[in-house]
Amino acid sequence: MKKMIPLLARRTLLAAALAAALPVAALAQAFPAKPIRVIVSFPPGGAADQIARAVSEPLTQALGQPVIVENRAGANGNIAGDYVSKQPADGYTLLMSSGGTVSINPHLYAKMPFDPAKDLVPVAAAARVLVFLEVNPQKMQVKDAREFLAYLKAHPGKLSYGTPGNGSSPHLAAEMMNAQAQLSATHIPYRGAAPAMQDLLAGQVDYMFDPGIGLQHVKSGKLKLLAVGSPKRSPQFPDVPTLDEVGLKDFDADTWFGFYAPGGTPQPVLAKLNTEINKILRSPAFAQRMDALGAIPAPMSPQEFAARAQTDSVRYGALIRARNITGD
Repeated sequence: MKKMIPLLARRTLLAAALAAALPVAALAQAFPAKPIRVIVSFPPGGAADQIARAVSEPLTQALGQPVIVENRAGANGNIAGDYVSKQPADGYTLLMSSGGTVSINPHLYAKMPFDPAKDLVPVAAAARVLVFLEVNPQKMQVKDAREFLAYLKAHPGKLSYGTPGNGSSPHLAAEMMNAQAQLSATHIPYRGAAPAMQDLLAGQVDYMFDPGIGLQHVKSGKLKLLAVGSPKRSPQFPDVPTLDEVGLKDFDADTWFGFYAPGGTPQPVLAKLNTEINKILRSPAFAQRMDALGAIPAPMSPQEFAARAQTDSVRYGALIRARNITGD
């Protein structure tokens, strides 16, 4: 009888563990049973919006449920991030944002409405978005990046540049350039990349670090592409140098756009979403849509995506402190 008690106890514990696992397994098998919302942290027309829509359409087909894109712009992604962080942790509400929401904003804002490290969990990366240094050739008649940098240095505070907002990756790219080349220019923040691009085309600002939405204007000649703010040249523009090549050593302003879920979302649900999204990222159709943005598909596991975010947090945090940048 004494030998039977441990055996019965083991069987009881095993049965309890299996029973506890059943709801999670059943949830993963049943998911999704209703439409999924993707909350985009920037206005329509920007890189985040275009990437979200490039994924949502095939993801609808893959999951058999509508994947609906909604835009909730503001506070460099904090409005959307805060909203998603407070939704049920069931996989039916996702955030699509630049890495700035989790890697930059905690350094940028004295008070965050949520804790990205606890209240959000990575689902899948989507694309590595490059930034392209562009000028309006009607206003800035420079032949190349070296001449542009020399002109900026000779006219401190005289030129202006547009960005999607304070603390956005294009803003930080400009601050990197100012710091390394000892430049001074006027920052004009907008509510998203699309309105900033409109003013660059209209000649209201002199230059911009473009997250890819204006490349069609480069091809048409309305804008002039001077350099790429990435460690390597863009495959789409192999003849355009990086800023590293024109003297700004180790310049890297790339950002990683991706999907996040509320903290506590079950792992089987995250795994299913990651698997299906990565299939889309590896498709020729997605690569073609990213090529139009000058972006590069970036399939990753949630763990790899989290590690990338941590690396960016360290380097961007140092820049924000050194340049006294705030989100206000």
